[in-house]
Amino acid sequence: MAQKLTIVGGMKLRKRLIEKAADLRQKINAHHARLDNTSPTYKTDEAQTKVVAGWLQAHRDITALMEAISLSIQETNLKTKVEVVLDNKPITKSVAAWVLRRRELAPLDLQAILQLNDAPENRGLRELSMADPNDKTKLNVVKVVRHYDVVNRDKMKDLFAHEPSRIDAALETINATTELVGLPEYNEDTLLSA
Repeated sequence: MAQKLTIVGGMKLRKRLIEKAADLRQKINAHHARLDNTSPTYKTDEAQTKVVAGWLQAHRDITALMEAISLSIQETNLKTKVEVVLDNKPITKSVAAWVLRRRELAPLDLQAILQLNDAPENRGLRELSMADPNDKTKLNVVKVVRHYDVVNRDKMKDLFAHEPSRIDAALETINATTELVGLPEYNEDTLLSA
């Protein structure tokens, strides 16, 4: 019977498998060899060799399942479409595209918008008065000329700053309810009991 795992379930299982693989590596390290003036931990040398070989096989089985789960999550994320409302517009993309947008692209767009400022630490541009070079009794007012719409900048700044939380909210439900596709059969109890 095929297991039914959601995206979140797959991520949790993968985490447990990572922990189990680490445990197996510690056991392999502790029991793979001994000095000849000590006794084997598992009764005989042959028995201990079989135990270590079993741990190595279990580790390979676990890493193979970790690969399968990871690829299944990726496949599911590419095939599953999600609608996120941004700027009052519904936008439909794959989970994979939204994850990329959340982790990398939205923060980059926010950084670009944040460049549009007149703060002294940015470029130090500010309006000022200075003496007219031709008539020292007159003052010329020097104004900042902006090559962008301040209202639109503020709107986009707010949009990009809140976009990750809107994406997270949409993905949370999808990740908890969408079953993984393409996951091969496995026996979790056998793998985690090694």
